[in-house]
Amino acid sequence: MLLDTASLYYRAYFGVPDSVRAPDGTPVNAVRGLLDFIGRLVQDHRPDELVACMDADWRPRWRVDLIPSYKAHRVAEIHEEGPDEEATPDTLAPQVPVIEAVLDALGIARVGVTGYEADDVIGTLAGRAAGPVDIVTGDRDLYQLIDDARGVRVLYPVKGVGTLQLMDEAALREKYGVDGPGYVDLALLRGDPSDGLPGVPGIGEKTAAKLLDAFGDLAGIMAAVDDPRSKLTPSQRRRLDEARAYVAVAPTVVRVAGDVPLPGFDPALPAEPRDPALLDALATRWGLGGALGRLLVTLQH
Repeated sequence: MLLDTASLYYRAYFGVPDSVRAPDGTPVNAVRGLLDFIGRLVQDHRPDELVACMDADWRPRWRVDLIPSYKAHRVAEIHEEGPDEEATPDTLAPQVPVIEAVLDALGIARVGVTGYEADDVIGTLAGRAAGPVDIVTGDRDLYQLIDDARGVRVLYPVKGVGTLQLMDEAALREKYGVDGPGYVDLALLRGDPSDGLPGVPGIGEKTAAKLLDAFGDLAGIMAAVDDPRSKLTPSQRRRLDEARAYVAVAPTVVRVAGDVPLPGFDPALPAEPRDPALLDALATRWGLGGALGRLLVTLQH
C-alpha cells in the first residue's frame, strides 16, 4: 500500500475540526486525522507493506522549466536554492514535521526524494513491486498507474478513508473511456487548473476522450492534425496545431517518473513501534492519545 501522504493529511486537516488540539493549544487535527486514516486503511485492507510517500519537492524545477505555470498559483515564496515554498494553511504547515516524527517513531516507512514529488516516488515503487499494489490518493493524476495485469489499483477517498472508490481499468474506462497510460493524454489535453496545466483551449474532458477513442493516443491525434483527410473539425485542428509547443512537453510534466533514485528503507508494517520512548513523548507533547492508541492496536493484530 502506497500512501500519497500530503493528499491524505490535507483531507484530514479539512475533515477534522481544528478544535482538535495539543495540550498547549496547537491544532493537531491533521496529525490525528492521518493516524486514524492509516489505522482504518490497515484494518480494512491488511497490506503486508506500507509506505508513506512524501513530497520532498512539490514543484520540481524540471517540470517548471517545461511548463512555467505548473503549480505556480500555489507558490508562497520562490527560493533560488531548494524547493519553492507552497502556500499552505497557517495551522497545517507546523503539523507536517509532527506527522513525520510520529511516522518515524512508529517505524512506518516514509520516503521522499529530493527533486521529486510523492507521485514520482509512488510511480517508481509501483513499477518495481512484484505483487498487487493499492495506491491511496485523492489525486486523480495517479490514475495513470492503474494496471490490472500487475494488480495496481487506486483507492480514492470519497468520504474520509472509510468510503473509498476502487479505481481499476474497468472503472477508469467507464468514467473516462481510457486506460492508465491513456489517462496521461486525457489529462494533458483537458488541462488541470489545480496544477496550473493549461490544456488545449476548447478541448475539455469529453472531447479529449472522443479524440483518444478515434485516434488511439496523443501521437495519433497529432498525426490527424497533419492529415487533411482526418475527421477533425476545423476548430479542433486549429487549436491542436496552435498547441504544438505545449503538447510536445506536457507528457513529461504529467507522466509520473518511474526512475526515482530511492533510498534504502523497510516497507514492512511494524507490529511494535521502532522507538517506543520517543513515541510516548510525542503522544504526550501533542495529545495524540486516542488516534495513536487505535493505530497501535491495529498494527499489533
